[in-house]
Amino acid sequence: MPAMATNELEVLKSQSLTSLLKGEIERMILEGEFGAGERINENALAARFGVSRGPIREACRALVELGLAELIPNRGVFIRRIGAREAEQLYDVRAGLFGLAARLVAHSITDAQLAELETVLARMDAAAQSFDDYYPLNLRFHEMIIDFSGNERLIATYRQLVKELHLFRARGLVQGGGLAVSNAEHRGIVDALRARDPVRAFEAAYQHVEEGKHRMRGVSGG
Repeated sequence: MPAMATNELEVLKSQSLTSLLKGEIERMILEGEFGAGERINENALAARFGVSRGPIREACRALVELGLAELIPNRGVFIRRIGAREAEQLYDVRAGLFGLAARLVAHSITDAQLAELETVLARMDAAAQSFDDYYPLNLRFHEMIIDFSGNERLIATYRQLVKELHLFRARGLVQGGGLAVSNAEHRGIVDALRARDPVRAFEAAYQHVEEGKHRMRGVSGG
């Protein structure tokens, strides 16, 4: 088999580096290292990662395509601002996707998967006094149901939508004892899944996201 041409190898190296940088900058965005509307400083990132500006620029373009950043001509790349109205629209779509996932899971869920969900629920009960402890477990619970659906298109669409929602940082879960209320809703979903009832599972999952939207409105003043 002929050796790979030098220029082909360089292209592959460049693509790999860009992918790694995109993943790292995406993590920084989702974890709040950049504020909404903040300009991404390509020079600073190039210095931080010890690379030239070229791969940083390509990584930023990829983040623009993902909807996490926006390119403003002659000014640069900025972290997207998600307003309350757009966040509500994202919640509406998320409700439908999460409800669909629960309905699919109700047809196929195993006892082992139910046990995994119960374990996460118990950990969330223990963490219900702290948003910072509760929130990663909350994300994990939803991701598990999405993953259990086995529908790759649904999984990819849902995860991209949730990334966009991360840009809207209203902490709706904390409103009105929201952590405990949220986990009670989770238990309703798991009860429906344990009953292998797809209609009930859809309704519980859909309504849970709808209630999350109402809690978000309370924080944002919408």
